[in-house]
Amino acid sequence: MATFSYLTILFLVSSTLAHTVFSEIFKSHHMANWPKPPCKMYYSPDPFSDPKCPNITAYVCATSGQTYQNECFFCVDQWKFDFHIKFDKYGKCD
Repeated sequence: MATFSYLTILFLVSSTLAHTVFSEIFKSHHMANWPKPPCKMYYSPDPFSDPKCPNITAYVCATSGQTYQNECFFCVDQWKFDFHIKFDKYGKCD
């Protein structure tokens, strides 16, 4: 009976690990499927105050070819320039 339990546990653990490994290999990583930055959370309620963006590096590329340090800086520029700046992808621009 103890052997059956160990074999069952071994099977469950190995199948879980195999699922995790193979799902990462065959998973689609197209950046076009990623959601756009949630810019509404960065907009300041006071139009005369400057929003404070965190000093975190997580690059965002705009369709203009400009790379922003993170989505906060992208969203603030988009807000200031009347939405003429469009999101292209996460990561540095080519």
